[in-house]
Amino acid sequence: MKAILIEKALTSVDQMTVHTVPDPVLKKGEILVDIKAAGLNFFDILQVQEKYQIKPPYPYIPGAEFAGVITQIHPDTKTPYKVGDRVFGSAQGCYAEKIACNPKLLLPIPDNISFDQAAGLFITYPTSYVALVVRAQLKAGEWCLIHAAAGGVGLCAVQIAKAMGAKVIATAGSQDKLDIALRNGADHGVNYRDKDWAAQVLKITGGHGADVVYDPVGLINESLRCSAWCARVLVVGFAAGTIEKIPANRILLKNVSIVGVHWGAYAKHDLATVAQVWQELLDLLGKAKLVPVVYEKIYQGLDSVKTGLNDLAARKTFGKAVVHISGVAPSTSKL
Repeated sequence: MKAILIEKALTSVDQMTVHTVPDPVLKKGEILVDIKAAGLNFFDILQVQEKYQIKPPYPYIPGAEFAGVITQIHPDTKTPYKVGDRVFGSAQGCYAEKIACNPKLLLPIPDNISFDQAAGLFITYPTSYVALVVRAQLKAGEWCLIHAAAGGVGLCAVQIAKAMGAKVIATAGSQDKLDIALRNGADHGVNYRDKDWAAQVLKITGGHGADVVYDPVGLINESLRCSAWCARVLVVGFAAGTIEKIPANRILLKNVSIVGVHWGAYAKHDLATVAQVWQELLDLLGKAKLVPVVYEKIYQGLDSVKTGLNDLAARKTFGKAVVHISGVAPSTSKL
């Protein structure tokens, strides 16, 4: 099969090359998936440069999110899935035509969701859902401020907050990206490159401020200027590249809760919540109350992964950036 193979640390994703490698050989407890589409993630860029916390032994295949069709099941594997089922999931090595994985890492693709949409579901939607629903306990009618609202997790957060009945204020760095957030449910848009963006948020909320702040960027300190009394401020990530130091007096004066969100850790510490989040998400997706947004340029073939990752790093994309592994748009049907 064809796959991107990493044999040593790279200095740039431009050094990625496609190789012919042996097909995966199934072990007990595994199933084989023919990958139709894969999601592109910023951490892929870090991993191939040995700058990410997960460092697979060399040689390895990068990529962590995919959607495809089950083509083989090991005889000793217990699973509710069958050959021909459409599935999505996460496992190391999805920048390849096929992947062998544990069925526990897979979920069924709802009938109304395409392979392209499903390829970017596994990380973004549960991150935003557990943040807003479980950690912040966002309520209908509350003001929810969502930073980087046209990005992968941000756009999911916009849709989820709106589905919960919140009043959504989206921030982004350009009018084009604000328009994307507004088309997907945001009630108001603010450019966080404006020096007075926090004042704009206060004006929009009539001086009340944001009850919940969703921050995957690193804008906590400025967000505290426009947060409400008893606000819940969600620390989701640091896309800006700087980990902030937060003045504790600001937290005290407004009775603010600073709430960490690490979705990946739930698999280790709280499997019951993982099951609950996915059950509720699949229900919302199946009813089209959440509609995954895929970046308008679908990258074609494994050779284009480097282009997609560079576009992602340059913030050219919105929603979820996806690559068609074979370079051909996958059929929506099963085998």
